[in-house]
Amino acid sequence: MKAELLFQTETLAAHLDDPDWIVFDTRHDLATLEKGRDAWKSAHIPGAYFMHMDEDLSGAKTGTNGRHPMPEIADFAARMNRCGVAPHRQVVVYDDGGGSFAVRLWWMLRWLGHERVALLDGGFAAWKRESRPLDDAVPAPRKGAFEPRPKTGITADRRQVAALREDPAVKIVDARAATRFLGENETLDPVGGHIPGSVNRFWQHNLGYDGRFLSPEELHAEFLELLDGRTPENTIHSCGSGVTACHNLFAMELAGLKGSRLFPGSWSEWCADQSLPVATGPK
Repeated sequence: MKAELLFQTETLAAHLDDPDWIVFDTRHDLATLEKGRDAWKSAHIPGAYFMHMDEDLSGAKTGTNGRHPMPEIADFAARMNRCGVAPHRQVVVYDDGGGSFAVRLWWMLRWLGHERVALLDGGFAAWKRESRPLDDAVPAPRKGAFEPRPKTGITADRRQVAALREDPAVKIVDARAATRFLGENETLDPVGGHIPGSVNRFWQHNLGYDGRFLSPEELHAEFLELLDGRTPENTIHSCGSGVTACHNLFAMELAGLKGSRLFPGSWSEWCADQSLPVATGPK
């Protein structure tokens, strides 16, 4: 069975009582770190487990590995197994930010070999707007059978990005807002700017006015124009800390442009290395 990337609210609603479906709530706020958890405690999609961006979906920071480094694989696998994740089970992830945080868990599960994971199109906002059921109960732990099998060749580290950034066959795509890409209004990282040679596509451009993803056809056309002849395999995604970069990667997958890579440390790791160049302003 082909793994789906995106589910509509009606599809998830029809499977709320299905024991082979696992739902994760990844709501988060970079400025107010408890906001997502507090929102989940107040109301969430029935049965949804909460995953905190800093505590569950990130590892220890060293000062040089970015703001949201990948967690230890064994720790992450243990969390997934306490929530019942298993190869035959469908995982659905959502947030209230257009998928900007949910894509992190989507990417991590795929990276570690679990293909049956999809985003909820429109997220919590669409679910609530349609008056679908909500709950405030903490779901009971479940026994899982998730065995991580890390894929190779789907990430690029700082040294690889530094070596590839001037390669005309490679395109580095930065998912941050244009002002941050240009080095203006930087409030999250100590240095403003971007990786020299990279191009900007704000992750929100993957969404329509209703907060749902653009059609695969629209995304396909827009990314082909952005890549300007480069292949998906020669595309590296970056952002501030490796989270919203997954949104552009997801959008490319949705568009049938498969095989692009993630720079997990992204700008927050890049700018921590003073030996690496920084660009500001437009090209």
